[in-house]
Amino acid sequence: MPPLDITIRALEPSDADDFCALLNAPLAQSMTAGLPYFSREQARQMLANPPESFYALAAVVDGRVVGSCSLRLGARRQRHLGQIGISVRDDYAGQGIGSALMAAVIDLAENWLGLTRLELQVYTDNARAIQLYEKFGFQIEGTMRRQALSDGAYVDAHFMARIKE
Repeated sequence: MPPLDITIRALEPSDADDFCALLNAPLAQSMTAGLPYFSREQARQMLANPPESFYALAAVVDGRVVGSCSLRLGARRQRHLGQIGISVRDDYAGQGIGSALMAAVIDLAENWLGLTRLELQVYTDNARAIQLYEKFGFQIEGTMRRQALSDGAYVDAHFMARIKE
């Protein structure tokens, strides 16, 4: 299979339909802290009125948003850090979308915003995501037991970080 032609850009209010579908996909539901039944209106409001300290990137293939990555900046004495969240459409997993998003968000964070610490949480059974994060220099700093309720069962999550020296 040839590599995908992936464009990374800011998520926009006009992406609400694709963004809503992305967040409601089965893998996104089972591997993130998001709740089911995320509505198009919730997506539109989120994209139309983002907080000042929040950045949202889209991975676009053939004109459709197939992945997204958010970066939330720390405040006050934590202005050097950012928290990352990422989702890729189920049918695009393993095709380089996550890598393209991670490369873009790390570039934004470190080279444009001057951040030196990036953090994220990942469920301990999400081996594909853990491998992606380790590829980009994230290390497990701890494991939070029973961190979230997912499909009726509590799941553990790793707390991972990347430090720019």
